[in-house]
Amino acid sequence: MDHSVHTLSNGIRILLKPHPSPIAHACILINSGSRDEENGKDGLAHLIEHLLFKKTEKRNTTQILNRLELIGADLNAYTTKEYTCIHASFLNQYLERSLDLFEDLVFHSLFPEEEIQKEKEVILDEIASYLDQPEEAIQDDFEGFLFENHALGRNILGTPESVANLSRKDILDFISSNYRTDEMVVGVIGQYDFNKVIKLCEKIFGDITASKPRKNRNKPGHYQPKIQRERKSIHQSHAVMGNRAYSIHHAQREGLLLLNNLLGGMGMSSRLNLEIREKHGIAYTIESSFIPLSDTGMFSIYMGTDAEKMDKALRLVHKELKKLREVKMGALQLQRAKQKFIGQIALAEENYLNLIISLSKSLLDYGSIDPLEVLFEKINRVSEAQILSIANEIFDPKELSVLVFEPAGN
Repeated sequence: MDHSVHTLSNGIRILLKPHPSPIAHACILINSGSRDEENGKDGLAHLIEHLLFKKTEKRNTTQILNRLELIGADLNAYTTKEYTCIHASFLNQYLERSLDLFEDLVFHSLFPEEEIQKEKEVILDEIASYLDQPEEAIQDDFEGFLFENHALGRNILGTPESVANLSRKDILDFISSNYRTDEMVVGVIGQYDFNKVIKLCEKIFGDITASKPRKNRNKPGHYQPKIQRERKSIHQSHAVMGNRAYSIHHAQREGLLLLNNLLGGMGMSSRLNLEIREKHGIAYTIESSFIPLSDTGMFSIYMGTDAEKMDKALRLVHKELKKLREVKMGALQLQRAKQKFIGQIALAEENYLNLIISLSKSLLDYGSIDPLEVLFEKINRVSEAQILSIANEIFDPKELSVLVFEPAGN
């Protein structure tokens, strides 16, 4: 086994992946994100992530930021639909310093009113900046199609109105209801002895009181496909099409991951890139993505092109999807797709910060971490018939939603 896991008495799990390097990376991953917000509290999880860096019982904002930056380390955080993550990269000798800061931020933040108001203004600027980027905004609006009237369909940043109305009580209530110690993982990758890491984590996190509130994470309801065009003050047209997809626990997850990579994943040799960009030259950016979540998933295709070329681009995308629904892949073609995907996964392991976050997420999601060989074996077991079946389910034209942003002048 190339990693070790230890569970503290309060439920917090400690993960170490040894790696012989003078640089180490660490994260604390919390199984709580924007989908756990109550109606009308959009943006709350993201606001909390910002405020964790503002003031704690023993540090002010400057002391928090300088704690790692003064030793040349990098500290950051992000919020997703289902997770909140704080992470850091640093020289090996600063592990205790980094983990001590994680503990202070997550368990001893004070959320003073003056900082709440200041950070709201920062987030309002962030929302405005985000809306100025149609390639980003369209993705969020599209997720609203897939998960209408559900927290998964709302913007992680919230809206100007919802953020303005969030209170300190909302923050404290959210944390007490969603920050379970048995749904937190402290992940470390670096040149360390596991017993010493356990001892260090017992010292830093061992006295934290176990907290296991009953979370109320509702599964999305019925999905109704939608097709919509919206005029915006933009110069280029943007489009997203897609469907709900498989969860992290679905038996066909690896098959759709493989199919997505073949269709519009990393690299210039994807089917969509070769057909739409290279052959027809009508889209600079075209890509697909599959995001599996705890109880559902999202598949989408994004492209941006000139307004007069968008309809042709959409027809060409539908043509590629139809091929995958109607023509079974050949054995050699599928084998090459597997080789490409497996190679990309292996190369991604070289990003060690992303790796430890990914391993921590696996521990939260499944309670264990499979070695790469197990994942590769699952990918290699995917058959031509499975690919055809998945394509017919996920790419069913009657189930595809489409959202187009087009210039207001057209």
